[in-house]
Amino acid sequence: MSELSTSAGRAVEAALGAGAGAAEAYASRDSGREVRVHGGEVESLTAATQSGIGVRAWVGGRVGYAYGTDLSEAGVEAIAARAAEAAAVADEDEFAVPPEPAPVEALPGLSDPAVAAWTTAQAAELALTVERTALAADSRIVGVEQVVYADAAGRVAIASSAGVAGEYESSDCFAYLQALAEGDDGRETGLGFGLARGPDGLDPEAIGAEGADRAVAMIGAVKPTSRSCPVVLDPTVAASFAGLIGGALSASAVQRGRSPFAGRLGEELASGALVLHDDGRDPGGSASAPFDGEGLPRRRTALIEGGRLRAFLYDTYTANREGTASTGSASRHGYRSQPSVSPSNLVVAAGALSFGELLAEAGEGVFVTDVAGLHSGVNPVTGVFSVGASGRAIRDGELAEPLREFTIAGDLVAMLGSVEATGATARWVPFGGSVSTPPLLIGAMAVSGS
Repeated sequence: MSELSTSAGRAVEAALGAGAGAAEAYASRDSGREVRVHGGEVESLTAATQSGIGVRAWVGGRVGYAYGTDLSEAGVEAIAARAAEAAAVADEDEFAVPPEPAPVEALPGLSDPAVAAWTTAQAAELALTVERTALAADSRIVGVEQVVYADAAGRVAIASSAGVAGEYESSDCFAYLQALAEGDDGRETGLGFGLARGPDGLDPEAIGAEGADRAVAMIGAVKPTSRSCPVVLDPTVAASFAGLIGGALSASAVQRGRSPFAGRLGEELASGALVLHDDGRDPGGSASAPFDGEGLPRRRTALIEGGRLRAFLYDTYTANREGTASTGSASRHGYRSQPSVSPSNLVVAAGALSFGELLAEAGEGVFVTDVAGLHSGVNPVTGVFSVGASGRAIRDGELAEPLREFTIAGDLVAMLGSVEATGATARWVPFGGSVSTPPLLIGAMAVSGS
């Protein structure tokens, strides 16, 4: 048994000894580093490691929480005692019931030892390669705004008086840049990025080239004509929309009346071309784990399938409110936070059409490659949105001139019904959470430009 599991078990016993009727402890250890480079040199380097434990204690229908970083025997006992004291004075809540254990299946392959094995010099060289590749890609690339490499590795352990117990390790890393291209009308930016479990899984040349290509493609951008037309969403944009939809399908949003999907479970509201799952065990997803923030098994949940809204996402508390079961969707932002319901990995199923075939289906329309202020531009109750965007015109089924300073508008539910096709190649994107999505063809969307 590891030190974290030992600390979690000790915390549960201490909370019970302090008067709690039930208790749960969540312990974690995380380390990470970030390297920023600019102009061929390392601009900054940060590295940090933190350990801590959070304890939930139940006294009747009341729950209390406390956390700390002292994992000594005395430190853990003090944290557990504070949790029990907090529970004793908390308001009573009939739905605040400890999670019941369920069998958890191991999920190997979440941790890459290369994260720890790579030196900081190697990490810096990867970031510098990204920058060099972008600068060499095209004579119109005049600079790189920033290049960042970051990685993280961690271990989580959980224990409860109800019999919940588990532990796992995970890691992830990413690199990205913003390339700058010079045109007659000023400078344009382009994003390139990559995600992996470990640094060996990143392709710095591909990341640099993507940023350069995106920046150069925007030179000479103009405003499109205002109209309603077909729109193809780049995976980076589709992921942001998927993240919004996933958040709106969490039971906490639905129960608070802050979701356009409230009261619509089972309804046919989406196109049959769109299939959306929450999959907490997908090996490619950075949010994958054998169990959730309450120690319950992660799983694959169909959210939208066959055109119908199939499910909401629940943790134990929101499930208790509706007399249903948790979907293994409790999330934590480390030991400091109590669990709350949230999507894990959102997966939009790939279709059969290549990107070129999607454009051909669109005919005359707009390819959206970037949106700004999406979360602030969406009404969480109605799902109505209006956000700034940039991209490319689609003419005769092919990409044409670059476009900027326009808005796209609609509402999330209507957009789901307007998905005509999904691309054949999906990509993991960190925008909107952990999302895997191909490009999407929307049959009609309001575009406001000139």
